[in-house]
Amino acid sequence: MSNSELATSYAALILADDGVDITADKLQSLIKAAKIEDVEPIWTNLFAKALEGKDVKDLLLNVGSGGGAAAAPAGGAAGGAAGGDAAAPAEEKKEEEEKEESDEDMGFGLFD
Repeated sequence: MSNSELATSYAALILADDGVDITADKLQSLIKAAKIEDVEPIWTNLFAKALEGKDVKDLLLNVGSGGGAAAAPAGGAAGGAAGGDAAAPAEEKKEEEEKEESDEDMGFGLFD
């Protein structure tokens, strides 16, 4: 990450922490107050447009929580439909383990 991106990121975090709307002008003024001279205005414009209307604190608190919740209801509905299907995932695990074990026994090893 370049110094320009880093300075703009920090400025955006400072504004978000203070509860101030993130605009290109405010980002640029914070960067100049920190005496960082080599930041081009394109960076402040990009960051301001990317964060427009978004709650930065909420983005930071919910990093990585997007994908796991959608898969859980589908699996629960399928498992609850039939009681005998509980053995099927166990069989699949055994088959995968057997495949992994058979891959190891190919007639050569790491130190042969």
